[in-house]
Amino acid sequence: MTNASVPEHSWISSTYSDGHGGQCIEWAPQHAADTGEFLVRDSKNPHGPQLALTANGFAGLVTYAKRNG
Repeated sequence: MTNASVPEHSWISSTYSDGHGGQCIEWAPQHAADTGEFLVRDSKNPHGPQLALTANGFAGLVTYAKRNG
């Protein structure tokens, strides 16, 4: 977990989120491109903790979402 400082406009909603204000995660693609660290957070708690993943970890999360979404 991390609380890296990422500007609010840098976060985007996952395409696997339900889009109705329910289960929604966001990630910071520019931060990932700049640092190689993939940050994920709960859109309902934007000032809460952020999960920091490696590229492989993020790919695993996406694979899981595709299979179980």
